[in-house]
Amino acid sequence: MTIKVNGNSLKIEDVVRVARHGEKVELSSDALRRIKKCRGMLEKKIKAREIMYGVNTGIGEFSEVVLSDRQVRDFQRYLIYNHSAGIGEPCPIEHIRAAMLSRVNVHAKGHSGCRPEITRTYIDMLNRGITPVVCRKGSVGACGDLSPMSQIALSLLGEGECFYKGKRMPTKIAMRKAGIAVPGLKARDGLAAINGSNLITGMGCLQLYDAEHWVKQAEIAAAMTLEALMANMKPYDARLHKLRGFKGAITSAENIRSVIAGSDLVTGKFKVKVQDAYSMRSTPQVIGSLRDHLSYARKQFETELNGVADNPIFLPDSNTVLTGANFQGTPISMPLDMVGAGLTMVSVLSERRLNRLLNPALSVGLPAFLTKGAGMFSGLMLSQYTADMMIVEQRILSMPSCVQSIPAAADQEDFVSMGMNAALKTEQILDNAYGVLAIEFIAAAQALDFRKFKFGEGTKTARAAVRGIVKHLEEDRPLFPDHNAMKEVVKNCEILKKVEEKVGKLKNSW
Repeated sequence: MTIKVNGNSLKIEDVVRVARHGEKVELSSDALRRIKKCRGMLEKKIKAREIMYGVNTGIGEFSEVVLSDRQVRDFQRYLIYNHSAGIGEPCPIEHIRAAMLSRVNVHAKGHSGCRPEITRTYIDMLNRGITPVVCRKGSVGACGDLSPMSQIALSLLGEGECFYKGKRMPTKIAMRKAGIAVPGLKARDGLAAINGSNLITGMGCLQLYDAEHWVKQAEIAAAMTLEALMANMKPYDARLHKLRGFKGAITSAENIRSVIAGSDLVTGKFKVKVQDAYSMRSTPQVIGSLRDHLSYARKQFETELNGVADNPIFLPDSNTVLTGANFQGTPISMPLDMVGAGLTMVSVLSERRLNRLLNPALSVGLPAFLTKGAGMFSGLMLSQYTADMMIVEQRILSMPSCVQSIPAAADQEDFVSMGMNAALKTEQILDNAYGVLAIEFIAAAQALDFRKFKFGEGTKTARAAVRGIVKHLEEDRPLFPDHNAMKEVVKNCEILKKVEEKVGKLKNSW
């Protein structure tokens, strides 16, 4: 189904569909009308020689320099050249496609002043599979993602490089092969293509989508471990969490109950401790806190997706030009910082449950390190080392980037969001989170193999899914193939899909 871009209704799921799955994009007729109306206003002001930032003036520290008519024609090209100043390996294709879609939706609001050809070219590139090559590093997240967005905008000049049909090639060749005309840049076009935090927005949308699926798997892993440790399930009673009122905790407890439903653990068939350790009984409160923040972050990102992120901003209905800072990345990068920290927090909780599975003093009768041959064999002892290493890396990366501003542009840009750092480090935190959860899944399945009571339907399904990838550890073997294979399973949500097929969709709290 085609995604119709109208400036007002783009969702995170739409970004995923276009960025990852090649969904086609169409500009709504109302959006096209608004873009043309705004451009008409701008051209009248240019003809009247009205001074407008970034149109007939320089930018940043040079904003007081007024350009001649000839300079106005050339300025947009040089603007893109001098801002294409990144460094590093190319961004993943899905990140750039997400950024381009985000920028198209800004244009669709009808306040950016670019020609319709600019927006249409980006849509044609998305629909025909042309993705500019963009360095991963260089943006400070205000005045938007200038450096990476400029590398995207080089395509509007037929310059730079692109990925097309699995190959990297000069943009002019890719555009010719795909049958897309190069629009060039006229007054305002270049700045309208780059002056927003669109790469942060695109990356963040993809990360939030993945984190929302990861958190459900964290609940499944927790349920498996709780069964293996013969937990007291009273802390998961819905009444308890409704009395406090946090939606995330209510949802998390409900999901864990859904996975464990039907287990001997919830029927009172055998005696359990009066009160378990925090890592067992506070799981809904901890995972729920991440859920609540994911809900807030989703709201922030979808507001940004459908907002006017540009500078200056043109108001055709009142014939007004407003200069401000709607490119500033802080409203999205600050939530993304906290999503990263939340993923780390829940990973720490996972590792603490892993510790209880492996430690014979804490595991309620399970063999030490989940091996019957302790001494000769070390079982899953070293799996915990790997989880711990990844968590320390997550902790290092959880320092907020939003407090790391370094002034630039001769102190004209004296506070910046550093939001690209938030996006890059959250990506790494999430990648480690897949690994930490993979190790808990392996250990929980191994522990359940030693228990002889009726498990919940979701728990049985999850255990069988793990066993389809990683066999029981009867005697020691190299564990890295198991770790890597299970990490991919978690990343692809394969356990989640199978559990939901069995017990129904796990709930979201947004």
